Amino acid sequence: MSRVPPAKKSVLICGSAAYDSILVFPDRFKAHILPEKIHLLNVSFLVPEMRREFGGCATNIAYNLKLLGEMAYPMATVGHDFGAYRDWLTKKGVPLDYVKVIESEFTAQAFITTDLDDNQITAFHPGAMQHAHVNRVTDAAGIGMGLVAPDGRQAMLEHAVQFAGAGIPFIFDPGQGLPMFDGAELRHFIEQATWVAVNDYEWQMLQQKTGWNVRDIVSRVKALIVTRGSQGSVIHTATESVDIPCAKPTAVVDPTGCGDAFRAGLIHGLLRGEDWLTIGRLGSMMGAIKIESRGPQNHGFTRAQFEQRFNENFR
Repeated sequence: MSRVPPAKKSVLICGSAAYDSILVFPDRFKAHILPEKIHLLNVSFLVPEMRREFGGCATNIAYNLKLLGEMAYPMATVGHDFGAYRDWLTKKGVPLDYVKVIESEFTAQAFITTDLDDNQITAFHPGAMQHAHVNRVTDAAGIGMGLVAPDGRQAMLEHAVQFAGAGIPFIFDPGQGLPMFDGAELRHFIEQATWVAVNDYEWQMLQQKTGWNVRDIVSRVKALIVTRGSQGSVIHTATESVDIPCAKPTAVVDPTGCGDAFRAGLIHGLLRGEDWLTIGRLGSMMGAIKIESRGPQNHGFTRAQFEQRFNENFR
């Protein structure tokens, strides 16, 4: 990695802030769901194990960028129950200048029940996230780079337009929000963006909806980044495709939030002016560190520790 980074630039991360409640059912769903009665389903699962995590793409990415020493502002809407989360982010040094409270709503939350076969039943309440369009990119000053992550539909559309209109380069990261948009809307996102980041499943969906292949997309953006889980990632540009291997974690504990950690590594590399191989490796290293801990925001490291692990993996 470069030892002398360029001048600091602030990053604006437009996306969600959410509570994730993870419940563990110590049995198998299939033992309690009768196939012949699926049309009148009425089941109840006793879940003696539960934990609540702080999540949401905008705040997860900002948390990881703070660990890397970057100034990143999450831009999100939250509810009247945001107090505990606010205290956590404040303690961790994540700036909340552009996090707006909608007093009439709850903060977005996911309720995830997992069984012994790792099947999941999830209920997601968007709450205050539905009002994310009240935030405007132009409300933030001194921003050198942005990211449009999963959020309210109208907010994602408007924030992309606002980044482009302000001449601020940004990553389009549709994530689980991708199904909300049709092909024309997705093509317009890509035409406005500077970079596109998706996982391998989202990449397949993006191709189907837009009718565009790798060449079509990299003729419009500087890079298309596709993550492939345990198979690493690939970064496509107009002149090359760079394969990035996974960094080695000390343990595989919980993949929740790994994609957000990876994106923080990408942004860190872009801000430092690194080449694509190094940028991808930074993302890979962040994903490996995150997977060693439960939840999206319970990992940490010093700069020296990060550089040591990076060198051990890639030098």
